[in-house]
Amino acid sequence: MGKDQVPVQVRRPSWLVVLGIALIAASAVLYYAHYTIFRDSHHIFLYLVGDVAFLPVDVLIVTLILHRLLTSRERRSRLEKLNMVIGAFQSEVGTRLLALVAAADQDIAGIRPDLVVGVRWTDAEYRKTQRALRDRRFVVDIERVDLAGLREFVLGKRDFLLRLIENPNLLEHESFTDLLRAVFHLTEELEQRAALTGLPETDRAHLAGDIARAYSLLVLEWLAYMKHLKDNYPYLFSLAIRTNPFDPEASPIVR
Repeated sequence: MGKDQVPVQVRRPSWLVVLGIALIAASAVLYYAHYTIFRDSHHIFLYLVGDVAFLPVDVLIVTLILHRLLTSRERRSRLEKLNMVIGAFQSEVGTRLLALVAAADQDIAGIRPDLVVGVRWTDAEYRKTQRALRDRRFVVDIERVDLAGLREFVLGKRDFLLRLIENPNLLEHESFTDLLRAVFHLTEELEQRAALTGLPETDRAHLAGDIARAYSLLVLEWLAYMKHLKDNYPYLFSLAIRTNPFDPEASPIVR
C-alpha cells in the first residue's frame, strides 16, 4: 500500500438489512420446499396472491391502529412522569412561593374566593376559573413583598430547579417550562442585586413585573395541578386543599 493511499473502511450493513435478507431467504426456502414436496405451483401462487392482497390491510392495522395505540400509551406514560415532576415542584417550591407572593397581590381579596378549591368542584368550575385567570392582569405591590425572604427562598431552591430543567419530559409541557424560565429569571434578578433596600422606583417596578410574571404562570399551573390531583390522587388532593396558600383558614390538620 502506498504512502498516499488511505485504507478503505467497509461499511457493514445494518441489522435491519441483514434481517430483511434473512427473512426473504427463509421464505424462498420454504416455498421451494413446499413445491418440492407437493409439486403444486398453482396452490403456492394462489396463497401468495392472497397474502399480497391482504398486505395493505395488514399495514393499516400495524402502522395506523397499533402504532397509534402504542404512541398514545407512551405519551400517557410520559405525561404521568411529567405530572410527578410538577408535583415535586409544587411541594418543594410552588406552594411556598405562592404564599410569599400572593400576600402582595393588589387584588388578593378579589381572586381568593375563586382559588379556594372545593372537594366537589366540577370540571366546568375548573375551566371557568382557568379562563378568568388567563384574562386577569396580575399586579404585585412591591412594598408588600419580602424581597430578602423571597431571594433567600428561590436561591435555596436553585439546585432543585436546575435538576427539573434537565428532565427531558418537560418538552411535553410548554406552559410549565415557561413557569420555570420565569422563576429562574426572577432568581437571577434578585441574586444580581447586592442589596434589596434603597432601590430606585424604576428598579422596584421592574422587579414587581418579574414577580407578577412568575406569579401569574404559577397560579395557572397550581390550579391545573389541583385538578390533576382531584381526578387521579384523592389522598394527595386532600392534603393540597388543606395547605391551599389562598385559603386563610387552611390547615394541614384534619378537622
